[in-house]
Amino acid sequence: MSESVQLFPGDPFDLTGKVALVTGAARGIGRSIAESLAQRGADVVVMDVVEPADTVEVLRSAYPAARFEGMTVDVRERAQVEKVIARTVDLFGHLDIVVNNAGTASRTGLAEFTDEEWFRDLDTNLRGTFLFCQAAIHPFMERQGTGTIINISSISGIMGGPTSGGDGGGRSGPAYAASKGGVIALTKWLAKEVGGLGITVNSVAPGPIATPLTVGVAYDFDQQVLARMGTPEEIGAAVAYLASPGAAYVTGQVLRVCGGAALG
Repeated sequence: MSESVQLFPGDPFDLTGKVALVTGAARGIGRSIAESLAQRGADVVVMDVVEPADTVEVLRSAYPAARFEGMTVDVRERAQVEKVIARTVDLFGHLDIVVNNAGTASRTGLAEFTDEEWFRDLDTNLRGTFLFCQAAIHPFMERQGTGTIINISSISGIMGGPTSGGDGGGRSGPAYAASKGGVIALTKWLAKEVGGLGITVNSVAPGPIATPLTVGVAYDFDQQVLARMGTPEEIGAAVAYLASPGAAYVTGQVLRVCGGAALG
């Protein structure tokens, strides 16, 4: 009988010793992503446009074995992005995981949609993702010869958002759908570009998720296989998988965490 081959020296989902950076992490989905990574042993830099000190304090108390750092950043500003990434490497010595979660979502219909809403969503969701990917890969991940990038997109970038949100609205606006579709295309392009550097790039595409931002928004679950809202923790778990050694052979993929809303 031949000896079995051990593919992983330990737990394939262990992130001990890894340094992760999560944008938009002071609340909602981003906070759950930061927590999920910390649960698996990663040190986490919590970034947001608002001061994340309260979130960092809670995480430090809950996960004393992990190291946390909070930083404020406007993901649309190149100088700020480059500064916080360089600071992360200075503090921790390396950067292994970048999760681009920060985003905005206008819900105005086409007839009333403004230039301001268009550029806000495009600049935050797509430009912000591009800037963090570029600044993390070159030179830091390139120099390490390893790294993992996970971009939070949306099923709106796949299917254009729900066709109806019911009486309370819910249909994301055109800039949100366009920006998240761009995030998906950028993810696939980057995966092909940097795979030879030892870097993987994937995306998680959430469906309707219960967060403070979706309170009061009505969703139509008639065409959704699992007829309920998802939770931020379920997005965090998906991100943790893609960040783990167990997903080392996965790149350029879009993991739909949507209860079957975007099948096909």
